[in-house]
Amino acid sequence: MQRVKKLRLDGEDSASWRSLARNPEAPESMAAAEAGGTGERDSPAARFQVQKHSWEGLRALIHGSRRHSGLALSKAPHDFQFVQKTDQAGPHSHRLYYLGMPYGSRENSLLYSEIPRKVRKEALLLLSWKQMLDHFQATPQHGVYSREEELLRERKRLGVFGITSYDFHPQSGLFLFQASNSLFHCRDGGDNGFMVSPMKPLEIKTQCSGPRMDPKICPADPLFFSFINNNDLWVGSLETGQERRLTFCHRGSSNVLEDAKSAGVATFVIQEEFDRFTGYWWCPRATAEGPDGHKALRLLYEEVDESEVEVIHVPSPALEERKTDSYRYPRTGSKNPKIALKLAEFTTDGQGKIISTREKELVQPFSSLFPSVEYIARAGWTRDGKYAWAMFLDRPQQRLQLVLLPPELFIPRPEDEAQRRALAAALPHTAQPYVIYEEVTDVWINVHDIFYPFPQSEGAEELCFLKADECKTGFCHLYKVTALLRPRGYDWTQPLSPGEDEFKCPILEEVALTSGEWEVLARHGSKLWVDEEARLVYFHGTRDTPLEHHLYAASYAAPGEIVRLTAPGFSHSCSMSQNFDMFVSHYSSVASPPCVHVYKLTGHADPLHKQPRFWASMMEAASCPPDYVPPEIFHFHTRAGVRLYGMVYKPHAVQPGKKHPTVLFVYGGPQVQLVNNSFKGVKYLRLNTLASLGYAVVVIDGRGSCQRGLRFEGALKNQMGQVELEDQVEGLHFVAEKYGFVDLSRVAIHGWSYGGFLALMGLVHKPHVFKVAIAGAPVTVWMAYDTGYTERYMDVPENNQPGYEAGSVALHVEKLPNEPNRLLILHGFLDENVHFFHTNFLVSQLIRAGKPYQLQIYPNERHSIRCPESGEHYEVTLLHFLQEHL
Repeated sequence: MQRVKKLRLDGEDSASWRSLARNPEAPESMAAAEAGGTGERDSPAARFQVQKHSWEGLRALIHGSRRHSGLALSKAPHDFQFVQKTDQAGPHSHRLYYLGMPYGSRENSLLYSEIPRKVRKEALLLLSWKQMLDHFQATPQHGVYSREEELLRERKRLGVFGITSYDFHPQSGLFLFQASNSLFHCRDGGDNGFMVSPMKPLEIKTQCSGPRMDPKICPADPLFFSFINNNDLWVGSLETGQERRLTFCHRGSSNVLEDAKSAGVATFVIQEEFDRFTGYWWCPRATAEGPDGHKALRLLYEEVDESEVEVIHVPSPALEERKTDSYRYPRTGSKNPKIALKLAEFTTDGQGKIISTREKELVQPFSSLFPSVEYIARAGWTRDGKYAWAMFLDRPQQRLQLVLLPPELFIPRPEDEAQRRALAAALPHTAQPYVIYEEVTDVWINVHDIFYPFPQSEGAEELCFLKADECKTGFCHLYKVTALLRPRGYDWTQPLSPGEDEFKCPILEEVALTSGEWEVLARHGSKLWVDEEARLVYFHGTRDTPLEHHLYAASYAAPGEIVRLTAPGFSHSCSMSQNFDMFVSHYSSVASPPCVHVYKLTGHADPLHKQPRFWASMMEAASCPPDYVPPEIFHFHTRAGVRLYGMVYKPHAVQPGKKHPTVLFVYGGPQVQLVNNSFKGVKYLRLNTLASLGYAVVVIDGRGSCQRGLRFEGALKNQMGQVELEDQVEGLHFVAEKYGFVDLSRVAIHGWSYGGFLALMGLVHKPHVFKVAIAGAPVTVWMAYDTGYTERYMDVPENNQPGYEAGSVALHVEKLPNEPNRLLILHGFLDENVHFFHTNFLVSQLIRAGKPYQLQIYPNERHSIRCPESGEHYEVTLLHFLQEHL
């Protein structure tokens, strides 16, 4: 294949693209046996024929199956907050706050339940879901969200309406949340006591134009709250109604080309690829300033300059207006935003009035102090407010540094160099960054949330903390670390050119709290609970099996024994109470829909060996759809000796000796596990529908999927699309041999996003294995996807051109079969993640090569199909295509 240094992605017929498209590598040769028995086809009499339905008949069938989709929606309570009741004479020990969708409601609401001190052992206590808010409509009128809220919902994969998140200040009982395109607050608990009836939340009025995003309560003084408006950070007072703008990055232009800076806002890549949805963090402690009750409150924030990031244009949801939305989108190999950490401070008087504000920046430019930092993956404050902290990641995402930043290192923005030098000269000798931990790997860093600093003793130079690390052993485990913070005494009036280890601190002690070939779950918002009195840590993990998530306890004072607290046979997601005497578990299995139970830890003097006792139920499992048959989970060993897991939805009408058409449902990419022992959502109920019609459905987690260790996931490094298919095909043949009902001459491969990419790769490289491919929202050329994701797994294009070319489907259309009705592509026209460009470019290459295809566009959908009508149409389209062509 001709090698080119730069590929154009503007949709024009450049010579570079033409050369790549005209000279595909030869198709992989396959033996007839691997090709699914193409040498000896089964006789027609041995084949199970799926009954054909009209389009209207399929619609009616889907209507029936979607009636039960509520099982998989977010009707279960979530986002729990325990508050312990201190009145020992009362009948209740805790009040439990949460979000949930009460019976008969179609939107999430803020709810609570009372947990009794005593329960009858012989009876099932079902806790009442009580409304906190009185007749409150949280969803905007007609369900129309602002552009900012709509995009945040897309990044968070939110499918529910109503209140989707809230901030809570336990000491004051203050709740703060977004609803109906505005901000609201209410109080319950704290000094005010607990309410006994629903309350009307108070709307927080504003003079700001546009939505107020990412609202947070000031932890040091709950009279104040913060929010983002027009890409700048603001603060408001609940007491006085006063609002003040703290940063001045954005000039207010609606033109993204003219206004590229923001403060406190997580960019697209940070949200989509690093699961960080905020760009600012409150300091938990106020600082006294002078007499008369004056105090200073501060926020750490990320300032972003995207002026050098490419702008892309995506059709606007208002299609009839023929407009486009513009986004900053850094394609792999191109420039990322310029970033910096800064402080915003404001001073209040004794009456709670904001009397002054100021912005502070690091004593020397962020890019000078940390020249190799490309991404701020996480940030926050130690509990005493003595240090801000951040997790810094380099561009290859193979080196992560955990850094402490004392607030004294930030100085007021100087007017000139002389003032800067004067401010720098006045800094205390302890004002320097401290790199207290480092992770290095030749694979990639999976960013997570687990960092727990213990309080630092007065005058101590040591800092002790708990940290999760996946790089040491290849499996994510917990470590207790003690770092020495000994200042070196820098002269900040002079320019500094730090080396890679300039601010690195000595590690005095590092103790592994967990170990083995299993994972402490740390990604995607997984939490850690630390009982400092008992010196215990509670966490989720896969110690028993990679197919189930459980809650475990371990001692960090005497590491060794690990105790499981949740029942095997299910997968659990738990939340602990503040005093570690209770937890709530949302759990399910492939055969059992979700239920939510509260447990009390009792019965042993040693806190580590307290036994969980069922206390009360918040939600019992709903009944399954009438035709639901749970998938069967299996495992097998590949030719290379790797143990893989899969599940099969058996055809409901299996007939001895009959071979059934088969659908291989795939994702195949990193960060995702499809096969586990939990009840499956809407897309899996769709697989059950396929099985009810007579299809066999196979799902396999091959190398590259998560929660099997870094090396297992890292098997696809620099070669996405080249190793995953081998595991899928081996699994397909294992199922065919084990169960006997798979017709290897009639196999469809179907997936969405990375799964759509893999479906296309299947038809490109294994056309004798897969009769048809249905590809949803596929990445078709990796040069057009974003930096954060693509470079993590594929390096930058100039370092891995063979990998980029081999993994880009649109460059290999010559290998696709010439028969019609073997390829169906589906894509949302407004997709701002995997842009419609991917499908557009693929289709242009298909036309140029004279290849047949079918295309289904969803004009009003983004990367996820959200509109119920679109979802139904997609399902009917899928079933119709399969029944006609498989």
